[in-house]
Amino acid sequence: MDFALMIVLMFAMVYFLMIRPENKRKKEAQNLRDSLKVGDVITTIGGIVGTICKVDESTIVIETSADRVRIEFTKWAVSTKNVSASEPVK
Repeated sequence: MDFALMIVLMFAMVYFLMIRPENKRKKEAQNLRDSLKVGDVITTIGGIVGTICKVDESTIVIETSADRVRIEFTKWAVSTKNVSASEPVK
């Protein structure tokens, strides 16, 4: 009986310490990607900073510099929103 209780407690700890926080982070990341709109400043997972100039269902097009260089990314490549290159990420 004690052994079964320890197994159940161990699975509960794994759920609350590992699985649940990861699911929460995934949900927050999906909400960020769903809320992207033209004019938002974003940083990609590769470190490219730019302003969104077009949003499609699964892709975005960003403008990266004053030279008006435009690059297309899938939405999952977005890391953060409204962070410029000179600001430290918290």
